[in-house]
Amino acid sequence: MIRDVARVGIGRAMMGYAALLASLVLLFAAPPALAANAAAAQKNNSAQVLEQFDRQQVQRVGSDKLSDHRKHIIIFLLGAPLIIMLLITGGLGVAMGVYGKQQLFVTHMLFAGLTITLALVHAVVSVVWFFPF
Repeated sequence: MIRDVARVGIGRAMMGYAALLASLVLLFAAPPALAANAAAAQKNNSAQVLEQFDRQQVQRVGSDKLSDHRKHIIIFLLGAPLIIMLLITGGLGVAMGVYGKQQLFVTHMLFAGLTITLALVHAVVSVVWFFPF
């Protein structure tokens, strides 16, 4: 009889250990499965978010595009002062060389630097906007 009680006690203890082991397996096996489901849901959600950004980008690119007429006006507004500054720089250079006005050297160099800078800006903008025609 004592042996029967001992067998029943050992059997109950084994059942308890088996239940504990099963609980631990479920405890550690369930989070990766849940994480996989959450990752799949997150991928779908992130794909939707990226699609929204793509749609907004397409709308933004279409609205920010300058027309050719507007580009021509901007190039003209850069070119008109460029020609005026070029004439002033040339006039100052002639005044220095022909008439001996050496005190105009600093002014001539200042206008020459500004003219070159504006010419470079005009050239870069023209190439970027109109080179491929």
